[in-house]
Parts: sequence; structure tokens; C-alpha cells
Amino acid sequence: MRIIAFLFIVLFSVNAFAAPSGDELYARHCSACHGNDGKGGVGVPLALPSFLNGVSDEYLKKTIRQGRPGRIMPAFNVLSDAQLAAIVRHLRSWSDKPAPAEDSSVIQGDAEKGKKLFARYCAQCHGDDGSGGKGTGVTFSRKRDLPIIAPALNNAGFLASASDVMLRDTITFGREGTPMTSMLVAGLSETDIDDVVSYIRSLEESAKKSKDILHENGSESPVIIVDSPYGLEETVANLKQAITDQNFTLIRTDYLDHGLVEEGKENKKQVALHFCNFGFLFKALSVDPRVGMFLPCRVTVIEKDGKVRVSTINPKRLGKLFNNHELDEYCDEMFEVYSTLLEDATL
Repeated sequence: MRIIAFLFIVLFSVNAFAAPSGDELYARHCSACHGNDGKGGVGVPLALPSFLNGVSDEYLKKTIRQGRPGRIMPAFNVLSDAQLAAIVRHLRSWSDKPAPAEDSSVIQGDAEKGKKLFARYCAQCHGDDGSGGKGTGVTFSRKRDLPIIAPALNNAGFLASASDVMLRDTITFGREGTPMTSMLVAGLSETDIDDVVSYIRSLEESAKKSKDILHENGSESPVIIVDSPYGLEETVANLKQAITDQNFTLIRTDYLDHGLVEEGKENKKQVALHFCNFGFLFKALSVDPRVGMFLPCRVTVIEKDGKVRVSTINPKRLGKLFNNHELDEYCDEMFEVYSTLLEDATL
């Protein structure tokens, strides 16, 4: 009996301290955006040989840990170092070459000259200020500037992850399988490339400020709530008129618990109005398909204890969670629409 108990303890200890499974962690945290096989989707493809053979394990770990503030890729602060290492090992399984060594050498160049060269050779894909290409991922039958979205170079997460040597090598040799071509072949000299690297590195301070602003704006309330001085039916009627006035189409009016309880037993004092501006929806989806989680729009009207309250989600809060600067503009616009609707319906 003692032997059986001892073996049980040994087996339990081995399982408790077993190395985390990289493929399981990748499936849980990464595959939804980067694809099960690393070929991309909302996120960029990771299985490209030219990518894996050009970045160090340290770069991959820092990227996962820090994310890309404002560019969809979140920061995975909850993962342990062992879990990060396991995910990186899984990524490496897609390449038959060893990871390049991390080289932290500082490239010395002329940032002012680099800025001019960047405007001529790089801005077309990476944006005038290095803010990256428009859209998300590879493609989901949406309009895109390029088959693979050019990364943001003025991003705090990217600049904290990428070494100068990695930047120089990427610019020099390009990335086969992507629109990123060799700038050496395109006509830049090695000195020119050092200048461009220095310019990109000079964006670090402004990138950090943008990251700090994101943190400051992350305290939005998750919902917008307004008390109505009118009864339930009149408030609902006011909302319908306000929705029309804002050029939205009312899709349906329903009880909040419809489908969750037996038909006919819904709470008649809890009403949900569903509506949409399809032009706006199309534009927002082309920026980030995740807006489908909260569009089309919905406003809820609830009467309780003789008081009527109107509420809806706060798009600003969701915009921060989605970590996409471009989407922020649409979420801010939606916030104004929601606020106007609620105000018009309860004046």
C-alpha cells in the first residue's frame, strides 16, 4: 500500500512540474488571430520562414509579453516565463533552422537623413510617421492596402522588442513572402540603412507617450446609463424616433429575455431595441472584424420600482479592450451616437 501511495505522489509531482505544452498554449492564446498553423488571419502570419529565421527567441518573448499597444496584439502579462518559452518553442517547430542569436549592438546612424530616406522608401507601406498599414491581418475578404499588413514601427511594444541589428537585417534583406523587399536591392547603401534604423529608433520617445495615453484612457465605464423621466412605453417610442433621426435602421424591438424563457412569459418591463447603420457597420468591420461583438447596436430600457432606466454598452471601453488605434475613432463616434440617442429619448 505504501509503495502505491509513493508512486502516486511521484506521478503527481511529475505532472505538477511538467513543462507547459506550447501547442496547447498557442491554441488557447494565439491561434484565434494567427491561425492554427501560423499562416495568419486577423493577426500576421508567424510560420513564414523569412520571419522565423530573422527574429530571435528574445524578440518573440518580448513581443508576446509586451504586445503592440494600439495595434490589436494584446500584452500577455499573465503568462509565466516557462509558458512564454513553451509558445516560442512551438513557433520554432515550424522552421528547420535554429533561432538567430540576439544581438543588442547599437546602430549608429544619422536619424535626420534616415527620416528623409524613410519618407521615400518606407512610408508608402509603414505610414508617414511609422504608424503601420491600415486594416488587420492578412485578409478576410476586406479591403486592404497590402496582402500582409505592414507593422507599426512607431509602436512602444515593437521598439522594445526589436533590436537595432534585427531592424537593420530586415531592411537589408527584406522578408520573402511579404511585400517587404530588400532595401539594399532597392538602392539604399549600408550607411543609408543605418540612418533609417536610427530614425526608427528615434521614434521610441513618442511611442512611449502614446502607450501612456492608452493606459490613462483605459478607465472608461463599461456601460452608459441614463434615467428617463417618462414611462416605459413613451421612452421606447422616444428611442425609436431618435434612432431614425440619427439615420439608423431599427431592426427589431424585443423583450430582453426573449428566447431565454418560455414564450409569453418574458418580462414586459425589460425591452431591447436593435438597430444599425449598415454603412457604418461595413466600415467598422473593415477596420476590425471584432466589432461584430457589439454591432449592430442595442439599447435596453428597464422599468423597476416605478423608475425607467436606459442603458447601452460603452464603445469607448470596448475600443480600449480591442487595442486598435484605428478602431478607436469608430468607437468614439459610436459613443457620441449612443449618448445623443439616450439624451434625445430622455429629455
